[in-house]
Amino acid sequence: VLQNLSQTPVLRELLKEAKMPGTTVKIESPELSMEPQMIKLDQPGPLTLAMYQFLTEMQETKKGVVTPKELFAQVCKKAIRFKGYQQQDSHELLRYLLDGMRAEE
Repeated sequence: VLQNLSQTPVLRELLKEAKMPGTTVKIESPELSMEPQMIKLDQPGPLTLAMYQFLTEMQETKKGVVTPKELFAQVCKKAIRFKGYQQQDSHELLRYLLDGMRAEE
């Protein structure tokens, strides 16, 4: 899930802009026949910041291995079911991650 999200340029760019409070971003999709959306962003929450940091490390690292410890810790705060390292489905992680970031808006 995280590897797929790291390859989503729109998400990476939005998170880069979201880390600066008070930023207004324009979201437009040439594939969809929608009007461009202007969104003013508040201070990002800890899950959003952890996601930005993790995706940045994945894109820029030369080490070859990136560990999502901080991101996982923030997900566990939002979704207690992930504590304890029990087996979870990837779609559940995606849902809790995106819902958690949306709740921080």
